[in-house]
Amino acid sequence: MNKDYAPTIEPRTRSSRLERSGANAWRWAFLLSAREVEVTARLLSVNVGLPRDIDWRGRTVHTAIWKRPVQGRRMARRLNIDGDGQGDLAGHGGEHRAVFVYQIDSYHYWRRQLGRDDFTHGQFGENFTVDGLSDHEVCIGDQYRIGSALLEVTQPRVTCYRVGMRMSEPQMAALLVAQGRPGFYLRVLQEGEVAAGDEIVQVAEGPERMTVFEINALLYMPGHSRGQLERALRIPALSAGWRASFQALLQQDQSRGATTGNAGLAPSSGPAPAWLGFRPLRVSRKFRESSSVISLTLEPVDGSSLTRALPGQFIVLRLKAAPDAPALLRSYSLSGEPSTERYRVSVKREPHGGATAYIQDELQVGDVLDVSAPRGSFTLRPGDGPVVFLSAGIGVTPVLAMLHALAADASTKEIWWLYGTRERREHPFAVETDALLEALAHSRRHIRYSSPAAEDQLGVDFDACGHLDMDGLRETAAPRDAEFYICGPPTFMRDMTAGLAGWGVAAGNIHTEIFGSGPSVTPGIAAAPRPQPHLPPGAPGNGPRVSFARSGIEVRWESGYQSLLELAEACDVPVRWSCRTGVCHTCETGLVAGAVTYRPDPIDSPAGDNALICCCQPQGDIVIDL
Repeated sequence: MNKDYAPTIEPRTRSSRLERSGANAWRWAFLLSAREVEVTARLLSVNVGLPRDIDWRGRTVHTAIWKRPVQGRRMARRLNIDGDGQGDLAGHGGEHRAVFVYQIDSYHYWRRQLGRDDFTHGQFGENFTVDGLSDHEVCIGDQYRIGSALLEVTQPRVTCYRVGMRMSEPQMAALLVAQGRPGFYLRVLQEGEVAAGDEIVQVAEGPERMTVFEINALLYMPGHSRGQLERALRIPALSAGWRASFQALLQQDQSRGATTGNAGLAPSSGPAPAWLGFRPLRVSRKFRESSSVISLTLEPVDGSSLTRALPGQFIVLRLKAAPDAPALLRSYSLSGEPSTERYRVSVKREPHGGATAYIQDELQVGDVLDVSAPRGSFTLRPGDGPVVFLSAGIGVTPVLAMLHALAADASTKEIWWLYGTRERREHPFAVETDALLEALAHSRRHIRYSSPAAEDQLGVDFDACGHLDMDGLRETAAPRDAEFYICGPPTFMRDMTAGLAGWGVAAGNIHTEIFGSGPSVTPGIAAAPRPQPHLPPGAPGNGPRVSFARSGIEVRWESGYQSLLELAEACDVPVRWSCRTGVCHTCETGLVAGAVTYRPDPIDSPAGDNALICCCQPQGDIVIDL
């Protein structure tokens, strides 16, 4: 037997009084407050490791998951143990995740389950390998004395794909959660030295007595009891990330089922769409808004009602530019007043844009298009506080729908409308927005032209020269405590978002909408130039059609791929993921049309109109919002 599985452990002892002398006696007496002390466990190994680059599936991963035991005493400091580090500080490390703990009992369990006998201390990426401290017994907020350090339990481990790399078991992240053996993190309340062999003495109990196992299951497993969520939120030691997840779940419960899925893991994608797939709508009007923008009004073919969209949502159009050509899928924000009779989208002509050229040059009034239900979470929030709309170019469309909604309600909010474009000829909806702002009691307008024409009138058509940026925003005296809605070109959105954060605007008050593919989330993967989305290498597959709506490509499924995520990666479609096993919901993506099947089943189901692309395959032709 591997010696790591047969530690020599002295019997655990209990005493009614801790008898110590010397300079530290007063400190121990203060910490224990004359209460009974229990030696609950023993530290078997202290393990550290610094980040390094690992080759994985043709990528480079920067990770510190490889830990090694060290001899002698080490300082446990506020952010980590001496000699230790984290490769991905967004997902690991920090004050509440300074020290990760895993139990030798779980080593025994996984040895049996996986049929392996090759584990060494640090195998699960833990800093402390311990005897005792079961996830079913340790509670969030419990405090322990180890050596001369004082530590507090803050959260279960959040597993990601890197533990699967270290274990050579791709499903390990899901197995740790499904089997209730995540391990947990400690915060260092008092820095001190620790070493293998140290007794682990509990000196305080966390309030609410919720175990690591219970907290972990409350987030990841189906069923999220309101009472348990409220208990968890009363634990001061619970880390900020877990607290935010439980608050999101509590709000989801209060919505009485208006949202599905796990709001604690995936941000709300808005209410479930009114229909899955596409519905035929007829083009009832086609109108030029500017030199480059045309609006389409779409109405039901059968005269029935539509679902009233939330202001800011988008729809997907399926276009057949030629009978024998593959369909073109494009997402467009709704730009008109929320209505049950018609939808309006406004499309800017793009250079080399096949879909925009077809819409502007060939699509006629009376033609019928396949249209998805409205979807998306970039929507107007309720409340009476001030609102600032920041847009540029065709990014005006979703915030224009919000302005329409406010005008229809005769809103008394303080409303700031800031917009940037080149000149009057490229300024869509100018007359329309001025009329809406005039109808609102507390509205202000600021329009910037970067290259005004000679005939453009300052103070009439526009209010200042130059690009709309943070300097221009500050000049308007817009309030910092407003809700900010931003849409426009990528550089504009990036600069505005960063500028607002630097200006002191709360992150929760900054809302953005991205046209086209969203940014990738691939934690730990080294940055590399990313080509445009393309068909995968090799011969085409013969399976169902997989259409990536935002990226504008259609691919035949091939059985060599294990998941839609793998197919998307082969096409260089921007994707988001972390665990790759159906646990974390980072990959949750809107399913516009079709159905998927899961292999394996996720720990908790996504929202009804979404898919976890890391562990699913198409069940027939599908359209996915990537």
